[in-house]
Amino acid sequence: MFIIETVAGLVLLVAGGDLLIRGATAIARRLGVSPLLIGLTLLGFGTSTPELFTSVTAALDGAPGIAVGNVVGSNTANILLILGMAALLRPLAVPVSGKWRDGIATLAAAMACTALVAYGELPRLAGIALLLGLALYLGIAYRHERTAGGDGGVAEDDSPLPGWGRAAAFTLAGFALIFLGADWLVTGAIEIAAAAGVSDTLVGLTLVAVGTSLPELVTSIIAALRRQGDIAIGNVLGSNIYNVLAILGVTALVQPIPVPAEILLLDIWVMLGATLALLLLLTWRRLGRGAGAVLLGGYLAYLTVLAVQAT
Repeated sequence: MFIIETVAGLVLLVAGGDLLIRGATAIARRLGVSPLLIGLTLLGFGTSTPELFTSVTAALDGAPGIAVGNVVGSNTANILLILGMAALLRPLAVPVSGKWRDGIATLAAAMACTALVAYGELPRLAGIALLLGLALYLGIAYRHERTAGGDGGVAEDDSPLPGWGRAAAFTLAGFALIFLGADWLVTGAIEIAAAAGVSDTLVGLTLVAVGTSLPELVTSIIAALRRQGDIAIGNVLGSNIYNVLAILGVTALVQPIPVPAEILLLDIWVMLGATLALLLLLTWRRLGRGAGAVLLGGYLAYLTVLAVQAT
């Protein structure tokens, strides 16, 4: 029963995230908000909403391993699994505009996450600092794109514009599905951990992390198939920034939690190493299938180590 509950939770998270992005984007367009601002805020928050609700729900349910492991595991999966799969499908062109701004912000976020894991706790003060860091990043990114004349990586949308009622319904339905999906996913994940005799941290780092990263996975694969490598890479960079600054920030504000010590032994260093590898790859003109194979191989090796540790 708990497996069905977990799978259903994942399905609801993905469906809810899609509806939320559709509804929020339609409302923003009707309000005359620029595509740039939509890209930096609504789409960034939208694809990270499953992780946000899952981590907050886990923190409130007394499962800090899932709350923190979800973020650490998602960031690792975004780089090694998602970017690796996308590059294997089709070589990705490395974006020129904003790559160092976003790359440095991703590294700064990863280092902040590492510091908090080493500290062993997510206090409210840290949550405030992370959210202020997010506000600073958004301000710098918005000013940079406006000065450069960019659109924030979001093209003008010529599709029919939904009415106010339909847009609001999409948004509310999205929030409802995500809220319910997060609750089912966390409950099922906790039960799976108990039944399998493993820690909730391990489940958070693997099942929950990959499950809540499905929106990023779908987005990056579609972008790769459409030869839009800049979107695939930008999607991973933006998601990793939001995961730490927004999700851990909000989680710490809502419910300060201890950080499981086991994350400090391996997982946080894998995430930090993957982030450094991503910055190295940003110096290339494109990510070929060889780079994708190395990234994906690194993720499989990481999962193997986790499996061995669990036995």
